[in-house]
Amino acid sequence: MAQRLATEYVNATLQMTEFQMNQFLLTADTCYISHRVKILGGGEQEVVLEETGGEEVLLSFQRKGNIYVCALTCTIVNPHLNNAIRKLFVTYRGTGTVNRIYNTFTMVYYYEGGSVRRISELTPVGSKLVYQHKHSLAEMMRLYKSDAIEREIESLRHHINSLLDLRNTVLGDKEILEVDVQLALATQKLFELEA
Repeated sequence: MAQRLATEYVNATLQMTEFQMNQFLLTADTCYISHRVKILGGGEQEVVLEETGGEEVLLSFQRKGNIYVCALTCTIVNPHLNNAIRKLFVTYRGTGTVNRIYNTFTMVYYYEGGSVRRISELTPVGSKLVYQHKHSLAEMMRLYKSDAIEREIESLRHHINSLLDLRNTVLGDKEILEVDVQLALATQKLFELEA
C-alpha cells in the first residue's frame, strides 16, 4: 500500500458557530496534539494546533455575525495532526480541495459541505476521475417531488382532446389527415411520458 507523504489543503474553508468553536477548543487537545489560542480585534481568533513532534497548523478564524469562518491553506506531514484537521474539516462541513500526496501520484479530493463530491488521481502521465458524486438525498427528493412531467402529460391530454374535437368538426379529408398526423405525434409523446 502506498505511503502518504503529506496532505495539502488548498483554499479550503469551514464554518462554525461560537458554541461549536468552544466545543472544538475543549476537544482539540489529545495525547498528540495541543493548541494555543490568540484573540485578535473584532472577535477574530487564531488557533495553533501543534503536534508533539513540533509540526503546527495555524487556523485563522474571522467572525462574521454569529459564525466563525476559517480559510485554510496548508500542508501537513504528521499523521496525528493530519487526522485532527481531517476530522475538523469534515465535522464542520469544510469546502475546498484536499490533495493527498503520495510518492508517485496525488489523490485530489473536492469537498463541498463536508462531503466528498469528486476524487481525481493525478500522475505524471495525466489525470483520471476516480469518483464523482451523483445526487444527494435532497436533490433526489426535489426530483421526486417535481410534478413537471405530470403537468406536461395533463397539457398533452388537453391538446389531444382538442385535436379529437377538431377532427369531429372538420369536413374535408385533407384536414382530417393533417389532424391525424398531429394526433399520432401527440399520442406517441404521451405514451413516452407516461412510460
